[in-house]
Formats: sequence, C-alpha cells, structure tokens
Amino acid sequence: MRRIVPGWVKWPQMDFPLLVSLLLLIGFGLVVLYSASGQDMSVVYRQGTRLGVGLVAMLVLSQVPPHILRLWTPYLFALGMALLLATWFFGVGRSTSRWLDLGPFRFQPSEIMKLAVPMMVAWYLHPRRLPPDLLSTLTCFAILLAPAVLIARQPDLGTALLVAVSGCFTLFLAGLPWRVILGSAGLAAAAAPALWYLMHEYQRNRVRTFLDPESDPLGSGWNIIQSKIAVGSGGVLGKGWLNGTQSNLEFIPERHTDFILAVLSEEFGLLGVLLLFALYLFIASRGLYIAGMARSTYARLLAGSLSLTFFVYVLVNGGMVSGMLPVVGVPLPLISYGGTSIVTLLAGFGILMSIYGHRNFIR
Repeated sequence: MRRIVPGWVKWPQMDFPLLVSLLLLIGFGLVVLYSASGQDMSVVYRQGTRLGVGLVAMLVLSQVPPHILRLWTPYLFALGMALLLATWFFGVGRSTSRWLDLGPFRFQPSEIMKLAVPMMVAWYLHPRRLPPDLLSTLTCFAILLAPAVLIARQPDLGTALLVAVSGCFTLFLAGLPWRVILGSAGLAAAAAPALWYLMHEYQRNRVRTFLDPESDPLGSGWNIIQSKIAVGSGGVLGKGWLNGTQSNLEFIPERHTDFILAVLSEEFGLLGVLLLFALYLFIASRGLYIAGMARSTYARLLAGSLSLTFFVYVLVNGGMVSGMLPVVGVPLPLISYGGTSIVTLLAGFGILMSIYGHRNFIR
C-alpha cells in the first residue's frame, strides 16, 4: 500500500560534522554529570531521557524546510507570549514564577522564546530591504523587548537579557549600522543606574557579590569563592575523573547545574576546559558556516543568530563560574543538568540541520 505524506516531508542531508560534535558534547556531558551528581545514576538517566526527547525534536525539525518554519513563526511567537502571560498568573516556583505546572511535567515558557524571538525578528526582516531602516529597527526592538520584559518580571533577568541578545544578533546580522549599535549601547549604559533601582534585592546582592565576594565569604560570596577554588585547584591536567575534592565534599553549590564547569575544571584541568571550549567554538563556527550557505534572508539571519547566541551561553556560564561575571543562573549548554533548556537547544540545532539540508532551495 502506497504511503501518502506531505510533499515537503523528506529526509534532508544531515550536517555530519555538526551532528558528530553534538553527540561528542552530549556524551562528555553525561560523563561529567555522573561525577557532579555524586555518582547518582538516576540523575544521569533523567538527563539521558531529556536528551533523547531533544534529539527527537532535532531530527523532526531537521525535516521541516525553512520556508515552512517561516510560516509557523508568528504562531510560535504568539504561543510563547501567551504562555509567558499564563506564567504571570499561574506560574510556580520557589520565590519566582518561571514554570508552568502541567501535571506530569513542568516547563519554562521563557525557553521557547530563545527560539521564537530570533525566528520572529528574522520573519519580520525577511521580505524587507536590508539593512533595516529606522521603522523596521524600532519594530524589531519592540518584538524582542516585549517577551524580555515579561521574563524579567518573573523575575529572571539573566534569561531576559539572553532572549533580547538573540534578537539583537538577528538585527546585527541584518546589517544594522554601527552608529545605531553604538548609540543603543550608549543608551543602555546610561540607563544602567536606573536599572539598579528596578532590580530585586537578591539581584543587587549578586552584583555586590560579583564586585567583592570576600565581603561575605560564608554567605552570598560562598558560591563563587568555592567555584574559583575548584577551578584553580584543577591545574593544567586536573585531579582525574571522580577525584575532585571540592565536588565530592560538596563545597561547590549547584554542582550538577549552573556550576558544573567548576567540577569539570577541577577534574580535567585547564586542558579539559580548553578542549571543551574548542568543541563549543567548532559547533558555533559550523552554525555560522551553515548560515553563510543559506539561500534565503530568513534562514541566513536565523542560523547566524542561533549560532552566536549558543556561544554567548557558553561565555556567560564560563564568566559566571570563574568570577568574571555576576551569577545569573545560565547553565552550561548540553552539559548542565536541565529539562526545557536541553530540548530547546537541540530543537535549535534541528533548525540549523534543516537550513543545511535545504540549502539548495530558495523560498
């Protein structure tokens, strides 16, 4: 019996270098997570399940042509905004309202916007002349600021900034003039003092701790001090897998989530961190290479934005763990224990696979 499927459902050519590098990163992440979780296999199994869901999402999205994704973009953005508004009224969490409880599982709607915002900005710019004029630029800023404000209100300032950055990368790749970029940066710097008064007290404490963690070494400064001790004690070659003292003695806080890089640094040393960052850099570079091969404005802007934003996550987490940036709760991509963030990341790579597989078609 003949199988009938939509004409656009085809198995595109997968980008083998990107796929292999992602699988290597995932495998290494599970190895590090086993140690960081105190050799708790249940944590590894749960992480493996979420990674499996993310890989399925990646494979499914790799089959959807970019022009179909472009048609779906406004609906995805509207869904994300609706879920953010629902989180405002029905969100759950400890002292925050970042999750929606759907019974069998909970998820963060803000993670959806990490994909929806660059997709929406690329969708808006696709039929328009580039570089964008003033009206188009202001419209794009409105698109990225609307979800960012809702996310910051949860409060989750770190994710709000990353969502806004993903939209800004799309504008940058669209050829936004440098005078506009520098002018916007100047306005943001001028508004920084006012932002201080809008921040919650715990967010202000994070900034104070970043500036002087030794002022409260047993309180707010504990996390970053112990993290830097672990990073420094690893030396060049590390203490060996499962041999990290700071991790095994539970001095490192959130060691299997936000601060898992500290565990990795202690056990695998500077060499292990450099190899990991080289892998991250290759993945981001491969994404930019795919963006360069894209045949439509939408695909090119989206692929470039997703690739750059992915590497920003790496830099922010690394800066946070090493004390070079304030602690903002950004996990290390595909290494830290997580749920919605893992599925969202791999779904983004599914979009990159789709753009690569359909690079010879113009829509």
